[in-house]
This record gives sequence, structure tokens and C-alpha cells, in this order.
Amino acid sequence: METLGNQTFQAYMVRKDEEGFRAGLEQITLADLPEADVTIQVEYSSVNYKDGLASTEGGKVVRGYPVIPGIDLAGTVIDSSDSRFKKGDKVLATGYELGVKHFGGYSPYAKVPGDWLVPLPEGLTTKEAMAIGTAGFTAAMSVESLLRTGINQDSGPVLVAGASGGVGSMAISILSELGFEVIASTGKKEQEQELLQKLGATEVITREEAYAKGKGPLSAERFAGVVDPVGGKMLEVVLGSVKYGGGVALSGMTGGYQFESSVIPFILRGVQLIGIDSVYCPAERRTQLWKHLGREWKPKSALQMGVNEVSLEQLPDTLSRILEGKAVGRTVVKLS
Repeated sequence: METLGNQTFQAYMVRKDEEGFRAGLEQITLADLPEADVTIQVEYSSVNYKDGLASTEGGKVVRGYPVIPGIDLAGTVIDSSDSRFKKGDKVLATGYELGVKHFGGYSPYAKVPGDWLVPLPEGLTTKEAMAIGTAGFTAAMSVESLLRTGINQDSGPVLVAGASGGVGSMAISILSELGFEVIASTGKKEQEQELLQKLGATEVITREEAYAKGKGPLSAERFAGVVDPVGGKMLEVVLGSVKYGGGVALSGMTGGYQFESSVIPFILRGVQLIGIDSVYCPAERRTQLWKHLGREWKPKSALQMGVNEVSLEQLPDTLSRILEGKAVGRTVVKLS
């Protein structure tokens, strides 16, 4: 800390004030960061759709300006007033107010409340942790929630909707590591079938095949469980396709935030609709899931298929690409 003094470093800053809205690289110092218990030398962050929204004026995710986006970060503690963390500890943070209200990961240094931090689990490097990031953590929460319904590898296939997205691709990798039969649903079957099979999908189907509706509120029992980062009106069809006692882990709304349904799947098949919120996941559960991700749940196929790495200077273009839907795979930002 003392060696940094007033030394400046480059960070990606978003501002909105009397001079208008602007986003870009700025020179700042440690004194410009909001005070918090733990100071971290950030090694990697990641690029998420939410970060892309934070970089635009109409994104509606930022809760206070100025802000440094980056909802994920991992690195090394360089100063701490929290007894749980000491200088030299490897840590990571995802969610909470990081990158939307509290300065986030797109900076070589960050000050973060100790309550938001998780010790870097054995089995993961900081780069791997950020390749997993919020998307992989959300996938892990979804898988864990489905396991709590009682399904196992003999229960039948698990459907992963939005399979080529961050949550979907990580869910396929985790489920395949655990020995599940995975059916991946995508809107681009011809272009993505080989990729999804390499991730671990047993079968790749189109959205139309995934959302084939029966005549009534119930369709044929097809899926033991569903990882759904899509949501929207087709959720009604998905609920009607789940086997007795299974569940749908819902974590997103790229397909829309409204749907219609009936009580029938819930009272005749005991289907569970499980909401997944990775932002404010309790610390104990968060820490345990990250331990799983470093061991038996490690999404090896997703990590082995390669992760895009960019610098801060390349970040603006990368954020634009993710908003345009042109991003492929997971991207990490190297800070230190």
C-alpha cells in the first residue's frame, strides 16, 4: 500500500453528471476508490452482458455515478482491516453492488467489503475463476437447486435452455462433469451443435423442439429438470414438460419477463419453479458452491475450450460486441 502512494493507474470509468454521460479509460489513484475493508490488486475480471449495459446511458443497471463497471473480480489482498483476510490472500468477488453502485473489477485495484469476498478455492486460478464468473456461479446455483429436488443421473435428461450463452454453456459443462444426460436447446443448432457437444451436451435440439406444446397444460414428461436462463412466455411450455417431482431453475429473462401458466404442473406433477438470484446469494452457500466449482463441479470442458482474454484498452470494443450479440464464449479482462 505505502509503495503505491499517489501513483496513478488506468481504470474504465463511467460518469453521468452535468457534463453528460461518458465512459472510457481514466487515470485514477487509490484515493479515488470508495473506502472498504479490503484492498485488492485485481488480476482478472470478466465481461458480462450486465457490464455492457453499465457502459451505456440507457442500460438501467447502474445505481449511482460515477462507477467502475465489472461485476466480477479476482486477485490478491494487499491491505485488509478484516480479520478474515490478510495480505497475500487470493480472493474473488461476484455480485452484490459490485460494478453497478460500488466500484468494480475494471481497475487494477479495488476496495471491497470483506462480506463480499470469497477465498479463491483450491483447484482454480484467478483467471479460471473469472472465466467461470457470475455466469458459471449462476449455473452452479441452478444445478444445486435441481439436485435439491431429488433428481439424479438416473432421473432422465436435463434441458439447458439458451445453451450457448454464459449460464447455459457453464451449466452444460457442470452437468456433464456430474454424469447427467444433457439436452441443449439453441436457436442456432446448425452453427452451434458441434460446440455444444464438445461442452458435454448429449443431444442438441432447436428452440422449437424444446418448446413443443401439448394440447393442454401438460405435455409429455420429457425432462427431469431444466436450467432456464431465458424465461419469457415459453416457460409455460417448459413447466408442462418436466417429469414428476422435477424442477425448473429460472435465472434470466432474455426471452421476456412475463409468462402465463396454470397450477396443473405444480399440483399434478409436483413440479418446482425455483428462482435463482446470484447477486445476493448468502455467503455460506456462495463459499460452498465456489469450493464445488474448484473440485467435482469444475466446468473443465468449458475452460478447456478456451477463454478470450482482453486488456483494459480492448475493453470498450469488447463491451460493444457483447451488446451487439457478437461475443462468442467467455471473455476475461487481464488487469495486473
